Amino acid sequence: MDDTAMDRFDTSRFEASRNRLASLAYRLLGSAVDAEDAVQDAFLHWQAADRQRIKVPEAWLTKVVTNLCLDRLRSAQARRERTAGAWLPEPLLDGDPMLGPADTFEQRESVSLAVLTLMERLSPLERAVYILREAFSYSHTEIAKILDITETASQQRLHRARHRITAARRGGGEVDSASARRIVEEFLDAASSGRTERLVALLTDDATAISDSNGAGLAETLLRYDTPQRIAAIARAGFKPTPAKRRLAGGTPAIHFALVNGAPAILFVIGDQVIGAVTFDIAGGRIATVRGIAAPTRLARLTEAWRQREPDTPLITQW
Repeated sequence: MDDTAMDRFDTSRFEASRNRLASLAYRLLGSAVDAEDAVQDAFLHWQAADRQRIKVPEAWLTKVVTNLCLDRLRSAQARRERTAGAWLPEPLLDGDPMLGPADTFEQRESVSLAVLTLMERLSPLERAVYILREAFSYSHTEIAKILDITETASQQRLHRARHRITAARRGGGEVDSASARRIVEEFLDAASSGRTERLVALLTDDATAISDSNGAGLAETLLRYDTPQRIAAIARAGFKPTPAKRRLAGGTPAIHFALVNGAPAILFVIGDQVIGAVTFDIAGGRIATVRGIAAPTRLARLTEAWRQREPDTPLITQW
């Protein structure tokens, strides 16, 4: 095989792993943009390596991507951004290959917006061990080699990570799509009609709402609301259409139901552009967490995925 043919062969081997690597990087970083950058950096490492000496390309690439992601998580810029409270995971439309393996509950949970947010409480190494074990089923022997730690250290970090996530988790397990859609439709109906009491009844007693925008185009810090009454008031005001809101949005959006990172969501769509997403965590048949995402940078990949599919009938066609 000549050098050109070898390069094509090696490139094809990398491309065969690209989706899995992107899924790993997305879980570690919570950002599709950063995940794509990490995978591209890994490709450059792959091209520069003596590939004939790499016995198991999948293991080599997993190690490279994981450590590139750890470098990003440890960087001063990343710490400043996430400490400042201006960070939410980037939402992905269900079916996006970057969501990766979804055969087990652990795999699906590891890519939920709830768990991606909770993983901010973990150290970078705890986060890596948790993802490699829970989402990709690597053994502690394999994880130790990837992260250059001992098997005992891997086991200890997994134990701590599981404990921290379990202690902070507020969801009630998986909810079937039909039930989730019904709850979201009830929420949307109550919010758009101004029925505050009905909204409060749909929320858990310790419900939380988080938004990256206050409706004025600001996304520097997250806005948080921590009582059902406050959340209901904000939802009622936010979902009430006004000419000023339509001007700010650039038109009259249609509102669609969707599944985002495995959770029910509503998308505000103008033409083929998603301008906002509201996701819901469900616990015990009620809404435990509401996340509002409007920053265009967080919605770019979701919009691209939305354009690739045939949308269903909007819940509301003229908001």
